Amino acid sequence: MYGSFILLVQAAVYLVAMAGIFRVRRTIGIGVFYCILGAMHFLETYLAAVFFIELPFGLISPGSTVMFTGKLAFFLLLYIKEDAESMRQPVYGLLYGNVLMVVLALILRFYGDPATLPGYNPDLRFLDQMGLLMLWGTFLLYIDLLAIVILYERLGVWVTRTLLGRIFLSLALVLSFDQLSFFMGLHLISGVPVSALWGGWIAKMGASAFFSLALGLYLRVCERSEPRDPPQAVADIFDRLTYRHRYEQLVARFGKDPLTGAEDRGQLEAKGPAMLQAALAIGRPASLMMIDIDHFKAINDRHGHPEGDRVIQAVAGTIGRAKRAEDQLFRYGGEEFVLLCAEAQPGALILAERIRRAVEDERHEGLERQVTVSIGIAAFPIDGRDFGTLLRQADAALYVAKARGRNRSLCAGELRSAERTASGRVRPS
Repeated sequence: MYGSFILLVQAAVYLVAMAGIFRVRRTIGIGVFYCILGAMHFLETYLAAVFFIELPFGLISPGSTVMFTGKLAFFLLLYIKEDAESMRQPVYGLLYGNVLMVVLALILRFYGDPATLPGYNPDLRFLDQMGLLMLWGTFLLYIDLLAIVILYERLGVWVTRTLLGRIFLSLALVLSFDQLSFFMGLHLISGVPVSALWGGWIAKMGASAFFSLALGLYLRVCERSEPRDPPQAVADIFDRLTYRHRYEQLVARFGKDPLTGAEDRGQLEAKGPAMLQAALAIGRPASLMMIDIDHFKAINDRHGHPEGDRVIQAVAGTIGRAKRAEDQLFRYGGEEFVLLCAEAQPGALILAERIRRAVEDERHEGLERQVTVSIGIAAFPIDGRDFGTLLRQADAALYVAKARGRNRSLCAGELRSAERTASGRVRPS
């Protein structure tokens, strides 16, 4: 009975201390929370290997029952309130630190005659055992975290949508696996008896219930804000627990216009010349369109810049739906867009007209007139053999299209034909 009381007191102290640090993580930094977990990792493993309390149902280790269960519960809380990227960072740190500890201890074996101290001498064999146990425990912790996140998300679909039920079942199932797996290493390295397996499992189920109730109360009282949207598929969850998710997120954001989601001008300047080089190498046609929203200044002046931004977003979305998957859309600046497509002039003009009509057909609440676009088209290589020339030719065609009344598409080739016709009609006096 006294042993159970000691475990309960230890669990309560652990809970209050860790919850307090977690509560102020945005003030003092999440790194403090990580450091506390790392500082207790050695004590947790040491107690799990050598310190046991005998209860009627078996041997119980405070390190395994209280500290490890509590650590896993707070990792789950970190996932619920933050994200899986934050949750996995300390695990990589612990694993790397444990490997480094084992390597450094092995190096010391080359010095075989350490100084003798009264009453205490180094025990490298014990350090080796602890290092192996900590490596094994940290490896299992990584697997535990993968499993607990997947279970937490999937249980919300399969079994129960209650927060408390999901937390408890996730902890209980993962701790059952961990108890069996860690005991195998503990038994092989330290010779711990089998009674510690059953006793530890029963105690961990009780600890799961205790920490589940505590986390449920914490989330209800201390942090009532809605957690971020969870990933919906197991593959999404796994990606979030690896570096891949953050890397792909960074790649997806780089080079994007934040207002419209189209690629930005920097991407145009990089991809435009590359597209022309590829077209020249394989003899494929290519065209560039300059697309400009008509009377956009009047929209800003009459309705304000927020409404102007909304119109730009809507037009970008309409162009994105009207273009083909292989066409590339860029925001050139302000209300102007550039579209690159693998088409000769006739095909590019057909695509431009489809885009122009799609924008014209779109309705915008609160505006007294339709939103339309004018489009200038330049074809490679007949209108220009380098990207800069092609861009200038498309811009010139756009300028003429707007001068002729707007809401129209015009090819640079048409301008040259018109100029040649006009010059042919001139007769010297």
